[in-house]
Amino acid sequence: MISGRCAACKNQRRKCPSDCIFSPYFPANDPQKFACVHKIYGGSNVGRMLQGVPTYLREQAANALYLEAKWRIDDPVYGCVSIISSFYEQIQNAEIELAKIQTQVAFYKLQIQHVEAEPNLEVLQSQSINMEQFESDNPTITSWFN
Repeated sequence: MISGRCAACKNQRRKCPSDCIFSPYFPANDPQKFACVHKIYGGSNVGRMLQGVPTYLREQAANALYLEAKWRIDDPVYGCVSIISSFYEQIQNAEIELAKIQTQVAFYKLQIQHVEAEPNLEVLQSQSINMEQFESDNPTITSWFN
């Protein structure tokens, strides 16, 4: 026999009215969701909070209450702040890693430019050596420039 009561009404052992504020957000097939919220906030407080929120935002509010309650149960001291801090640390580590990789890419680009420029440098050096040899082979040219 399937009961028509939501998880909140089952938890509080009462009949679930047709206009129950909990039933859309705390279904009977997920009793742990309401149990977490009830343990941290209390059933009547959750009901008041949901009534104070516009209808279109109630599902998000119920989910947020559940997640915050779950994290508070998992970590009584820090609650959801420990998760946020962990994510912040992961972001910082990723940004540091990205900066290192960008530095390596810039370094390799400079190396490639240097390697591409070296053949031109060698050509210029070989031409200047050939000019020196040409000048030393022809004393008349060297006398023009002296």
